Amino acid sequence: MIPFRLFVLLIFAIGLACGPAHADRRVALVIGNSAYKSAPKLSNPVNDATLVGGMFKKAGFDSVDVRLDLSASEMRRMLREFAGRSRDADMAVIYYAGHGIELDGANYLIPTDATLETDGDVLDETIPVERALFAVEPAKQLRLIILDACRDNPFAKSMKRTLASRAVGRGLAKVEPTSPNTMIAFAAKAGSTASDGDARNSPFAAALVEHLPKPGLDLRKAFGFVRDDVLKSTSYKQEPYVYGSLGGDDVPLVVRPAATGPQANPQEAIRRDYELALQLATRDGWEAFLAAYPDGFYANLAKGQLNKIAAEETRASAEQKAKAAEQEKTRLIAERAQKAEQEKAAAAAKAAEEARIAAEKQKQIEQAKAEAAEHQRKVAEAAAAKALAEKQAVEKAKAELAAKQAAERAEQAAKPAADRQLPEVESQKVAALSPGPTPTLSAADLAKSVQSELRRVGCLTSAAEGEWSSAAQRSLTLFNKYAGTQLDVKLASVNALDALKAKPGRVCPLVCNFGFKADGDQCVKITCRAGYRVGDDNECEKIQEKKPVATREDARRRDADRKQSESAPSAPQASGQMICNNAGCRPIAKGCRLGTANHPATPTVKIPAEICN
Repeated sequence: MIPFRLFVLLIFAIGLACGPAHADRRVALVIGNSAYKSAPKLSNPVNDATLVGGMFKKAGFDSVDVRLDLSASEMRRMLREFAGRSRDADMAVIYYAGHGIELDGANYLIPTDATLETDGDVLDETIPVERALFAVEPAKQLRLIILDACRDNPFAKSMKRTLASRAVGRGLAKVEPTSPNTMIAFAAKAGSTASDGDARNSPFAAALVEHLPKPGLDLRKAFGFVRDDVLKSTSYKQEPYVYGSLGGDDVPLVVRPAATGPQANPQEAIRRDYELALQLATRDGWEAFLAAYPDGFYANLAKGQLNKIAAEETRASAEQKAKAAEQEKTRLIAERAQKAEQEKAAAAAKAAEEARIAAEKQKQIEQAKAEAAEHQRKVAEAAAAKALAEKQAVEKAKAELAAKQAAERAEQAAKPAADRQLPEVESQKVAALSPGPTPTLSAADLAKSVQSELRRVGCLTSAAEGEWSSAAQRSLTLFNKYAGTQLDVKLASVNALDALKAKPGRVCPLVCNFGFKADGDQCVKITCRAGYRVGDDNECEKIQEKKPVATREDARRRDADRKQSESAPSAPQASGQMICNNAGCRPIAKGCRLGTANHPATPTVKIPAEICN
């Protein structure tokens, strides 16, 4: 006989195969307060709560509890019971429609029996929003609170202030959840009020029902659509707002049903028609294909095939004309035509032959283009088929993992209480053996990997970083130039990484600064032997030394200066400084001083000089 646990597991697996693969448990609590005893009755909260509760039920939530016009004790009891249901749930949602109040930066939900005569009564007669956060805290994947409680609050105007510094705000205050995967959605941004609208439901509730239950739509996008609808319906007076944060994965309220079979490729029909026209290989066939598919990848291929046919027709026409000209030339020679006519016929035959050769070359060019385009088509189709197969394999793996996890949960549920109490060591072993999430390459890692490959092929000189910078874009542009590729340089992609890895060595040429030369994959400094230096052409050249050449006139001038200085008596100078040169030594003139100046022939050499004002 089949053991009881195995029997339950088989029954659950059969039910899983007939139903959706996603088995996460979702629970919701919906509260609508309209009939306030100490304030005017609100018309929409009860209608909004009923509408939103119906939305959760249609969305397939496992538990949806709709409660209307609750007192303070009833609200506390409902939140306490909902906290118990959240312990076994993956997703817990609370929706509240009614009055709310903000006191000293904290938000409170107002039950129908609250009087709130003073600001101190808020702590005793209302429910803190923190209490609702506590109720959804046990959920494993998503904790969501939707507050349609930003209406103009009549209690805030009538209550007495026991402390002058105690602030009672307009609308609700900003909330920053501390728990991960927690979101709080307000019908209006913090510090502003929401409108009930003129219809049966408020604009916020109507937008929620429209966008939240869309299968596969991430909650952040869904609330973005809700914001756009409410802004438009209220003439941009009311803006919903969301506080909190989620992870990088999409978190939909309703999971998109898994695909039950291979997805049809939208290009499959076009590809079949293209291959049929390729088999016909006629102008009429390709023109019919272009009439049906005037744009796109296959349309460009079809135009290339038409160009190939046109080139063949041109070649055939030129060949026919050349043959006719040659026959005419033969006829004229046979009939002993005049020399001028024979030369004319020969020139026509030559021209026709040249035209035939040109047409033949053009046909070969078009043939090569068509073959290249056909090759690209096959490569693109193979890549698309590979991507589709990988996507289907990933979806199949996800479905198998979800089914395995569901079966394990069913087996755990079928075990007796005594069998479930495994020692802590065994639990750790099971957790260690369970498969973890498949790691994926993040955008930062992909950018760093592409930059590392760009450095390897010599197109990037800076260090590889996790950010796709302008330097990385320029280096990928250089790779496209020298490798003959057309990769998108605006972002790092897997295609770029594959193309770089396919290159075994350097692609971009090595460019060295002045004074350096390329040596393999490195730039080394150019070293010249003694008496040589690096010239403007980055090659070693001999240093030309310039020697001063004394003229005969300079010699006569020096002799005259020496004789004059020797014959003339030296006058006493205040400075007492002397200057000596080739002409001899003499005192420094009055108002001048002794200094240095550059040598006229060798500027780098300093010589004594007389400096005057």
